[in-house]
Amino acid sequence: MQQNLSFLDIVKQYIEAGDIVLPVLSSAAMRVQQELVKKEPDMRVLESLICKDQSLSSQVLQMANSAFYHGLVEVMTIRTAIVRLGMQEVGHIALLAATKNQFRSKNKEFNIIMHKLWQHSVGCALGVQWLSKRCKQDEFKSHAFFSGLFHDVGKLFVLMVADQMKEKNNDLPITDALLIEAMNILHTEQGYSLMKQWNLPEEYCVIAKDHHNIDFDRKNLLLLLVRLSDMACLKLGIGLAKEPSLILSASEEAHQLNLSEIDLAELEIVLEDTAILAS
Repeated sequence: MQQNLSFLDIVKQYIEAGDIVLPVLSSAAMRVQQELVKKEPDMRVLESLICKDQSLSSQVLQMANSAFYHGLVEVMTIRTAIVRLGMQEVGHIALLAATKNQFRSKNKEFNIIMHKLWQHSVGCALGVQWLSKRCKQDEFKSHAFFSGLFHDVGKLFVLMVADQMKEKNNDLPITDALLIEAMNILHTEQGYSLMKQWNLPEEYCVIAKDHHNIDFDRKNLLLLLVRLSDMACLKLGIGLAKEPSLILSASEEAHQLNLSEIDLAELEIVLEDTAILAS
């Protein structure tokens, strides 16, 4: 490690140097999301987008038949999945399937962290989706899942930077503690920057930037939903950390969204089941 420079400083130098292979947003995921946010999504278009990619369609069918969806009859085609689960649900499954490969590394130690990060992203996405329905925020139904899935994309970016650093210098001592510290400190700024480079709408970029900020827009209901789901995942240990002492009902987010202790207990039950999809 360079003399007198902390690991965090070195990561910042790598990022500022610009000699990094940036993570690429799945084109399939982006096309699916663009269809879902339309006022009247077309089932045939969604079916076509998924079926064009054999690997994607296979993964979607596998997830649609998982215990998470409690299917009594096996779904054999994408159209049947859409009819049974609905366009939004199948679209969300496609987003998961198209994004999952981003959370992988050749480095075994990094891969373990990436898997936990993936579990958190899935948990948060499903949590935001559930909360938007419970709070009857129908205007967010097409944005909630995507926002939750990518809120921590900055952590993925920092982890990929460290992965590339390790490939260039295998002797570089990178511990889990150093990695997590770097991700925690840098992920909101870097997540916002990455989303801007992906040309994503500002509403998603703001989620990446402000989901931990003390000073945030209390009128941004989508941000409130993501912050609360993120907090619930942290309480349950869905991801890289666990804080069971968190009291969700005492949070400003729960108060702003007018959620009861019963609502939040149900949210926790839903989140505990998300491990099935994130395996």
